[in-house]
Amino acid sequence: MNTTLNIQNLKCGGCSHTVITKLSVIENIENVNVDVENDAVSFDFVSKTDLETVKQKLLTLGYPAVGEYNPFSAKAKSFVSCAVGRMAK
Repeated sequence: MNTTLNIQNLKCGGCSHTVITKLSVIENIENVNVDVENDAVSFDFVSKTDLETVKQKLLTLGYPAVGEYNPFSAKAKSFVSCAVGRMAK
């Protein structure tokens, strides 16, 4: 199955690199793409459990799905993830 999630705190290509890198290593997750302009990530997954795993990983990286709680700590994590993504890019 394929889905697209709108996510919060996405700012740049560094953020995009981090999201793609971290989601692509999750079992049963493939074809991860990030659209920075539309604050969206799309990917293929196998089961609803896989989808929930991705949502949880996005939250821990600081990019919760739209509609999910977005505390200051998530925003701070997204800045760190962004910086890491820029350095690794």
